[in-house]
Amino acid sequence: MFKHALAVVALILPFPVFAEAPLIYPKTATVPVVETQFGEAIADPYRWLEDDVRTSPKVRDWVTEENAVTEKYLATLPGRDIFAGRMKALFDFERMGVPRRAGTRYFYSRNSGLQNQSTLWVRDGLGGKPRQLLDPNGWAKDGATALAEWSPSEDGRFLAYAVQDGGTDWRTLHIVDAGTGALLPDEIKWVKFSAIAWMPDGTGFFYSRFAAPKEGAAFQSLNSDQTVYFHRVGTTQDADTKIYATPGHPKYGHNAQVTDDGRYLVITSTEGTDPRMEVHVMRLDDPDAKPRALISGLKNSWDLAGSVGSRFWFVTDSDAPKRRLVSIDVDAKKVRIEPVVAQTGDTMVGASLVGQRLIVAYLGDAKSEAALFELDGKPAGVVQLPDIGTASGFGGRTGNSESFYSFSSFAIAPTVYRYDAATNTSTVFFQPRLAFSPTDYVTDQVFYLSKDGTKIPMFVVRKRNLPAGPAPTLLYGYGGFNISVTPGFSATRLAWLEQGGVLAIANLRGGGEYGNAWHDAGRLHQKQNVFDDFIAGGEYLIAQGITSKDKLAIQGGSNGGLLVGAVVNQRPDLFAAALPAVGVMDMLRFNRFTAGRYWTDDYGDPAVEADFRTLRAYSPYHNIHGGTAYPAILVTTADTDDRVVPGHSFKYTAALQAADLGPKPHLIRIETRAGHGSGKPTDKIIAETADEWAFIAKWTGMTVTAK
Repeated sequence: MFKHALAVVALILPFPVFAEAPLIYPKTATVPVVETQFGEAIADPYRWLEDDVRTSPKVRDWVTEENAVTEKYLATLPGRDIFAGRMKALFDFERMGVPRRAGTRYFYSRNSGLQNQSTLWVRDGLGGKPRQLLDPNGWAKDGATALAEWSPSEDGRFLAYAVQDGGTDWRTLHIVDAGTGALLPDEIKWVKFSAIAWMPDGTGFFYSRFAAPKEGAAFQSLNSDQTVYFHRVGTTQDADTKIYATPGHPKYGHNAQVTDDGRYLVITSTEGTDPRMEVHVMRLDDPDAKPRALISGLKNSWDLAGSVGSRFWFVTDSDAPKRRLVSIDVDAKKVRIEPVVAQTGDTMVGASLVGQRLIVAYLGDAKSEAALFELDGKPAGVVQLPDIGTASGFGGRTGNSESFYSFSSFAIAPTVYRYDAATNTSTVFFQPRLAFSPTDYVTDQVFYLSKDGTKIPMFVVRKRNLPAGPAPTLLYGYGGFNISVTPGFSATRLAWLEQGGVLAIANLRGGGEYGNAWHDAGRLHQKQNVFDDFIAGGEYLIAQGITSKDKLAIQGGSNGGLLVGAVVNQRPDLFAAALPAVGVMDMLRFNRFTAGRYWTDDYGDPAVEADFRTLRAYSPYHNIHGGTAYPAILVTTADTDDRVVPGHSFKYTAALQAADLGPKPHLIRIETRAGHGSGKPTDKIIAETADEWAFIAKWTGMTVTAK
């Protein structure tokens, strides 16, 4: 229909005519699956693509065929190798994580530059000689096995660490002797969404895990009945002691912490993604003690900031939608919540007790801020951060005023600072050497009006000397789960900016930038606000002359992939290209797989009619409009994604390719031995992003040149 030979009849064609030959997609089989939900017949012809690619030959063959078509197309894009080469150079700088002190030792992650996985290092004393303790780069030939969570024992003798294989959310725990580097035989399996909390004497640690899944169901079955266990060093997993479980509430998840003084175990329980928690405490110096309720009912957030004796400090949204800091005497017969630091106009996002002071972190228009308080809440000064950006860290202990934090922004690579809470001073501890000049870039924060008049903030990043006029622009968004999108460094994004592209990041409703009200305004039956916010962001960029419709690309991952899929359906005319990554695309079945059942807090329950009506109205898979010209779309996912199972992206892509959506390509790139994003090796990140940038460069008219 779209061959150039038919250009003479262009006036009667619904789409513009392109000179290049149309893509021939693999033929995807359909199955006659139709289910009636609340009186509406819902067709699901590609349900067979939900089967696990590891065990289904049919799905595996489909993946192979789709990847072959995508690779053939991407190989024709001239910017692909240029982007890959430049990203390799931009990634090639030493990086350090925020140090953690245990006893006299300091532990931290390090990447020499192009290592696929960051390594773990230790120093005996702050000025001690660094030595490598763990190197995950030798754990798998393809570099796809990563070091995930880790925690040293209080005296620094041992370090428990989690291994993440191929991007899965599942973890396997091991222990290493931090002095000798010797691995202990301990191995703990089926751990997911867990902290590692050591007993003060280093004899063992608390962790959370699920029961072993049925054969072949590890990457798709629902997660339920998470349980807190205690593991004693030197024993087998079957000897671990069950500490806390809620069989009457199988949807509850549990996380364990040990207070700095080692006197208490604190167990925080949630049911979904909302920060609505129950809190139980248990005395660790009493061998007969059992967890007892401190906060009952899933009503508010309760994030432990620290403790002195039986007095605990929590950040909570109880009577404070932008959060406040309170204290509770956990040994008192009656729970009394004492105010310490009141809520302000900015959102309180965390606090930690360091030395004899409290460091409180805020978000001010999506930018990090921090303040210092005495234990009674008396202000003790503002923590001076280096610039507009994001600070993370500020961990520490009661009785020691030393802390560390990392600071970064769009053109500032993560720099580690040592902070003294007693004097409120920061000194540079580690600063990377970079292959670019941060002063070549400028970041503006703008505010625009959404459809209903709500003011939405957006960061716009570009080269300082970028010529005036519409430029190829990438608009990124997330908008969900109370997650705030803040300024951060990305070598991959820098490669886009270097070529004269603009980066825009919109702080949509549904996130946590402005507290509970902001989150609530973008979830459940208000989810359409998120899409309206994003669409309005694109319209603002065009109206301001920053870009134009034929130069605007959009990107989002996970919940952001849902965002991209939804707005493409609603406003296909507004965008030249789209990059939906690991997205939640079938809103009527998301809660049937792995962690999907947690997400009903944000999305609603498809089994409830009112929720179903809302979900059905924007579900990307169910709202593709044939007969409409769509932007170029490159879907990305991975075969080991057990957070948002790849069947979402598979079904969505099959539906796109079967619909009459015009001549632009609608492709999928499926990574192997990778998951939802964490643990992905550097070489896979570079290869995938080079494909994405080359794809949108093609469709936004960017001329890619070697630097």
